[in-house]
Amino acid sequence: MVVKVEQCCKLVFCTYQNTINLNSFRLYCVMQWTDRIRQVKIFLVFAAIVIAVTSLVISNIFVKDLAKEERNKMEVWAEAMRSFNMADENTDLGLVLKVMNENHTIPVIVLDSNGIPQICRNLDLGKISETDSIHYVHQLGHNLYNAGKYIRISLDDTDKRAYIDVCYDDSTILKRLAFYPYVQLGVVLIFVVVAIFALLTSKRAEQNKVWVGLSKETAHQLGTPISSLMAWTEILKESYPDDSLIPEMDKDVKRLQLIAERFSKIGSLPEPVPSSINDVVDHVINYMDCRTSTKVLITKKLPQNDIIVNLNASLFEWVIENLCKNAVDAMEGEGHITIDVQNSADKAIIEVTDDGKGIKKKDIRNVFKPGFTTKKRGWGLGLSLAKRIVEEYHKGRIFVKRSEVGVGTTFRIEIKK
Repeated sequence: MVVKVEQCCKLVFCTYQNTINLNSFRLYCVMQWTDRIRQVKIFLVFAAIVIAVTSLVISNIFVKDLAKEERNKMEVWAEAMRSFNMADENTDLGLVLKVMNENHTIPVIVLDSNGIPQICRNLDLGKISETDSIHYVHQLGHNLYNAGKYIRISLDDTDKRAYIDVCYDDSTILKRLAFYPYVQLGVVLIFVVVAIFALLTSKRAEQNKVWVGLSKETAHQLGTPISSLMAWTEILKESYPDDSLIPEMDKDVKRLQLIAERFSKIGSLPEPVPSSINDVVDHVINYMDCRTSTKVLITKKLPQNDIIVNLNASLFEWVIENLCKNAVDAMEGEGHITIDVQNSADKAIIEVTDDGKGIKKKDIRNVFKPGFTTKKRGWGLGLSLAKRIVEEYHKGRIFVKRSEVGVGTTFRIEIKK
């Protein structure tokens, strides 16, 4: 009979090892996928920068060329204006008028030597009253003059005050072309943001599938040998009723069954029921006390009135248990752990504090990422899974409240009532 139990224990161990190897490979695939996503994001950002810079450079060249061409057109138009003002009754103005009338795109304001507008063309004055339009043309003409966008035409070589200033503005096409690169840049940025969001969503969905796969596979693989162990434990109880070790063995087998049950619930909607936070903490402490060194002291601070919240007690116990195990590892098997339960108006607060080696500041933001660990052995999945249970299943929060190297760490859990 003892041989049979020993064989079941070996089967559980072998099954557990095989499950670890399978899950390690799946985790490796997830990490590879994460690295690939990061590379794609870098490529998209780099491509967006190249497209934006190239677009701005090319558009700037086009704008300069078009501005130069419009300047040449205005010089011809200004020369035609000079010819028109200096013409006598015998001058043929056919070509001059044709040149002046062919300008349908470039806004023009002609100012006399006193700065008073004489002629304006291609200005949008449809919705402006006559009085306001005069002021608008006068103001625009002086703005163009001050900006250096004018051509001075001398009307009399002997009189320096006999001149007109042909002020011109950029055409609508030139303004649109100058503005177009920024529109294109905005479109490219929107595309990059949408693409990165889609990649992150795909990554998260893939991680969720892997999480569920890891959990379901672990529960399935452990189920059969655990059932056999439970049956053999019952037989041992009947055969050796006075043996003090068998009840402890029975507790550990039931613990294995509880772990398998927890894994099987990952990926499924939890069944939160009104539960006592105080009872959850008591269960965790009772379990940890029997399975940790006597050099590790676990104390609790519970409120006088019990705190009742909706939660899945089995999964939530695992979260606190995982924090305690991490604390034991951080203290290297010797130290003090405090579980402090606090009651506020709208939430329950659980703080797990240890006096271990602490977490470096650069690592605090990474402790909940899958695969991150500072231990020589481990998957780096415990805190990530704890975060998933607290935030996704119980709509709460878990974070590092404070940590100092050589002093210790405090993890804080907040659950809404």
